[in-house]
Amino acid sequence: MKLYHGSNTAGIKTLQPHQADHDRPYIYLTTIDVVSAFYICNAVERPYYWFPYGFNKNNVPVYHELYPDALKEVSENVKGCLYEVDPAEEQVIPFKDIPCARLGIAPIEVTACTEIDNAYDYFIKCVAERKLIISKFESKTKKQLDSWYSMILNYLIKKDMIQTPDCSYAVFVREKFPHVWQKYLTVFS
Repeated sequence: MKLYHGSNTAGIKTLQPHQADHDRPYIYLTTIDVVSAFYICNAVERPYYWFPYGFNKNNVPVYHELYPDALKEVSENVKGCLYEVDPAEEQVIPFKDIPCARLGIAPIEVTACTEIDNAYDYFIKCVAERKLIISKFESKTKKQLDSWYSMILNYLIKKDMIQTPDCSYAVFVREKFPHVWQKYLTVFS
């Protein structure tokens, strides 16, 4: 099965599992190339991730902008690589929350690589090819935004970020969603 992995690091010949925001080291892989491209332009530093996307009824990825021009801000002039792999069945496991995602549990040889000079240009090309939808901030209802803000708040609580207020995710939330951070602080007062 052909899978993709997005990275800022060029020249990788073998993908290696790394510790991230889960219980053990993994390689994050997907069956959809544009989804892997999200991972070359993370708005926060690892081990945290900021990729507000989902899928429409036709399984086309939808990037949800939760503030104006969010995708452009995080991806313009960002370089990276989309690595292609063809792992053996025992090298990957399903990822419970995202149907197109797989977790590599062992080193996997790279079979091909596409270099991306500007991730935002790549995403706009994918939109033109109908491989991606950008759901603009301006098109969202208050109810939709409140649902996203609730997810952000729940993640802050789950990760107990009151203990790590200077981590990249907490700083990002304070900068982009100060009202969510303020609501989070009320949990502790």
